[in-house]
Amino acid sequence: MNQIVTHLISVQFERGNTHLFLYTKCNSAKFFGDLGFYEIARIDGQIVFMENRKTGFSAYLERLKKESEQSEVMKRFTSDNTQILSEASSETQKDLRIAALVMNANPFTLGHQYLVEKAAAESDILHLFIVSEDQSLVPFSVRKQLVLEGTAHLDNIIYHESGPYIISNATFPSYFQKDADAVMESHANLDLTIFVRIAQALGINCRYVGEEPNSQVTGIYNEIMAKKLPENEISCTIVPRKEANGTVISASTVRTALKNDNIELLKTLVPETTLHYFQSKDAAPVIAEIKAAEHVVHH
Repeated sequence: MNQIVTHLISVQFERGNTHLFLYTKCNSAKFFGDLGFYEIARIDGQIVFMENRKTGFSAYLERLKKESEQSEVMKRFTSDNTQILSEASSETQKDLRIAALVMNANPFTLGHQYLVEKAAAESDILHLFIVSEDQSLVPFSVRKQLVLEGTAHLDNIIYHESGPYIISNATFPSYFQKDADAVMESHANLDLTIFVRIAQALGINCRYVGEEPNSQVTGIYNEIMAKKLPENEISCTIVPRKEANGTVISASTVRTALKNDNIELLKTLVPETTLHYFQSKDAAPVIAEIKAAEHVVHH
């Protein structure tokens, strides 16, 4: 076993993959610990999530804290730009509603914009995590651009790239593929366990999420979130989806409209910023990728 794992690590390093993650059973974690892997999180009796960097996750949390402390939003809540809000025990923090939103935005729609606007309006500070895993038809660089442009009118948002620890192929591979319910539940529990630690580091006390009537994976994730987050003193607000043309707005519908060259439908589903992008020359490669895809609907 030692030789096999060592060989697999060498293969990944040769491929340029130096930050490695693994899942294992709880009673096997010590073995992998002896081979240079460090525990990030565990679901007792089910699964342990590990990485090969001793300070990988802690460095990620420090990065998020630094992004928060240096943001213009945070400066409004601290007169001397110290770390007054960086610890969950901060007295100041208890009086604030600090919310989180995680979105893939593949691409950014009027539904996403509505959700962000609602969360921002009901919160003092909103941490918006943009899923940076490049597994979507719309590349991360474009998704991030559209989120920033579509929320530029809001002044209490701190933006973060999600990295490998929130809805990524490492923490939640089922999000990107159809999988058995039991596996999806295990992955969702793991992803949320990690999110709780992120929330504690940033003082997040509420998470917003859009209602999900169409996607099985996201629906299961929302159900587990609504149960697990309150157990960790984080409220969970599930927001009914914004509708257009008599049905809920979804990124899947937007991708279908792009695939079918249905610009009139597209205009009813996305904000001006997203529409402007998809009508520009820059969007041609992305649209071509969507048209070439066999499936554009996220289950």
